[in-house]
Amino acid sequence: MNSGAELTIIGAGPGDPELITLKAVNILKKADVILYDNLINRVLLNHAKDDCEKIYVGKPPYKEYTPQERIHELIKEKAINNKLVVRLKGGDPFIFGRGMEEIIFARQNGIKANYIPGITSMLAVGMSDITLTHRGISEGIWIITGTKKDGSLSKDIQLAMQSNTTVVIYMGMKNLPAIVNECIKCGKGETPAALIQHASLPHMKITKGCIKDLESLAKEREISHPALIVIGEVTKIETQFAV
Repeated sequence: MNSGAELTIIGAGPGDPELITLKAVNILKKADVILYDNLINRVLLNHAKDDCEKIYVGKPPYKEYTPQERIHELIKEKAINNKLVVRLKGGDPFIFGRGMEEIIFARQNGIKANYIPGITSMLAVGMSDITLTHRGISEGIWIITGTKKDGSLSKDIQLAMQSNTTVVIYMGMKNLPAIVNECIKCGKGETPAALIQHASLPHMKITKGCIKDLESLAKEREISHPALIVIGEVTKIETQFAV
């Protein structure tokens, strides 16, 4: 192992630049190279030292993107000269973020690798008064990807619809029609749901309604990807108990 080569995978949080851990900021200040994603707030790059090399390796949804293989090459190429490389990822790198893939690659190539958690976007929906669990209403959470590697819909959505817990779907806007149809087939068309885009940021958008109406609500509010789909009674607690 190259004793000086090091990779730190950092979760940048949901968007608000203040929603990043102090530990992460301290590492950003020491980084020799930062490989940053599309969804990170660029303000976070200001924490880097003057001679830090900053390289964009983003993956905008459904557009041209930096292949994972190229990111691996950069990790190896930059770290091998006894440098501290930071992979700055939106949200949390271990929730649909390929963080473990990059750690495994680094260690297989003799590079020390560490992980610093970030606040995943799912948690930021609380800033729009949606709690993911609530006593007597929802005692659990399903976290599901809305688009598998091959572009298809996860069958876990069918299983989730059989429970009474909160369902959070990441990367589901492209497959929103299929998700809505699947929920309706499961008899859940009237279940309360919400769409949240840019959670934690000033330009956040949110809409609430029944699952069966999500497509029209998304068009009305001009909500597209990246956005979260939250399904369950928790999405209407605020209006139920408003005083």
